[in-house]
Amino acid sequence: MKFWSGVVTEKVRESKDFYVRLFGCEVLFEGEGDWFVLLQLGEGEIGFMKPNMPSQPSIFRPAFQGQGLWVAVDVDDVDAAYARIQSLGVPIEMPPRDEPWGDRHFVVVDPNGIGVDVVQHRQGAA
Repeated sequence: MKFWSGVVTEKVRESKDFYVRLFGCEVLFEGEGDWFVLLQLGEGEIGFMKPNMPSQPSIFRPAFQGQGLWVAVDVDDVDAAYARIQSLGVPIEMPPRDEPWGDRHFVVVDPNGIGVDVVQHRQGAA
């Protein structure tokens, strides 16, 4: 078993472009007409689907409203990831910082308003 998540959004193509460009996600499936895309990064997967798809149960039809969700991307070198993403001209929501539990991270926002926490887990955390 494994978890994977999906976001119902009008911004399927923009979401795909964001995650592929910033993190090198692989496109596992892309529906014709941009109705759905499934991305993979390492062992994790995330999907983006257009709202109000008649083929979907009603629970999966309303669009995400832009609050109460985050995505985390684990990296080996957060400062290198920060420099690369910043060089792409992507706005940074929170610059790199160290946390008391040992993580170092920064935050960007995807096209849906989802905070993307780019995290380096460091050994020897307090």
